[in-house]
Amino acid sequence: MTVPDYGRDVTFGYFLIPNAADPLLDTAREIEARGLDWIGIQDHPYQRRFVDTWTLLGAVAAVTTRVGFFPDVANLPLRPPAMMAKAAATLDVLSGGRFELGLGAGNFWDAIEAYGGPRRAPRDSLAALEEAIKAIRLIWSGERNLRFSGEHYRLAGAHSGPVPLHPIGIWLGVYGPRALRLAGRLADGWLPSLRGDIAALADGSVRLDDAASAAGREPAEIRRVVNVSGQITDGPALGLLRGPVDQWVDELTDLAVGYGFDTFLFWGEGDDQLPRFAEEIVPAVRVQVAAERERA
Repeated sequence: MTVPDYGRDVTFGYFLIPNAADPLLDTAREIEARGLDWIGIQDHPYQRRFVDTWTLLGAVAAVTTRVGFFPDVANLPLRPPAMMAKAAATLDVLSGGRFELGLGAGNFWDAIEAYGGPRRAPRDSLAALEEAIKAIRLIWSGERNLRFSGEHYRLAGAHSGPVPLHPIGIWLGVYGPRALRLAGRLADGWLPSLRGDIAALADGSVRLDDAASAAGREPAEIRRVVNVSGQITDGPALGLLRGPVDQWVDELTDLAVGYGFDTFLFWGEGDDQLPRFAEEIVPAVRVQVAAERERA
């Protein structure tokens, strides 16, 4: 199954695990110095080995000057949307317009509940996500006396500000037919993880396109950002995204021109993985995507 190549420039980033024991800010500087475009940081505050993602995002903004950054993805049940919107706008202003908002409906409900968050059934979690998107965009509007009344969230005369420096994208890390219909109607981007099955991503992208069209939107409006993990080696191919550079280049190019994805967030274990991704794979994928588009 294939979906259209929407012709967006391909961009690349690194999926930064917020381990407190790791040199996180040094890694952020290295990601930027190596020319990558994005830093994505997972948001699981109940993980005892992790620093708080939003505090880390602020520190990343302070030690970099060019790279974009975002939560990958923000934990909505533990982050009230109005306050999340305020934090997002603040980070965007302070960083010169480099912030995007990856957002999820929630997972690991035992851990969320242990931290005082709500336990939500799938239908309720999607309803809360839709309400949150609306509330967040209201808070970014710059308007006063904002009112919103939902089952899960409300605004009761809130004043918004600061206004983000640029139109922050809301990229949803969601799966499943109902969630993808929501993304197709309301999201600026889709942010899944590749979990060993390209067919599942392709199916999701088709569902996203169908939902966008049904809502009167152009599917090309929606960014396709994907987290990819694996191992760059010098040996034989051992499976999807586990093998030599040429294999990685071919598979990422296929995700771009064959499945519509435009942005790749990489994570791999080992000190050599970030340098090899930035130096050996990223330039080659750019060249190969451009060549295949030229031939199309």
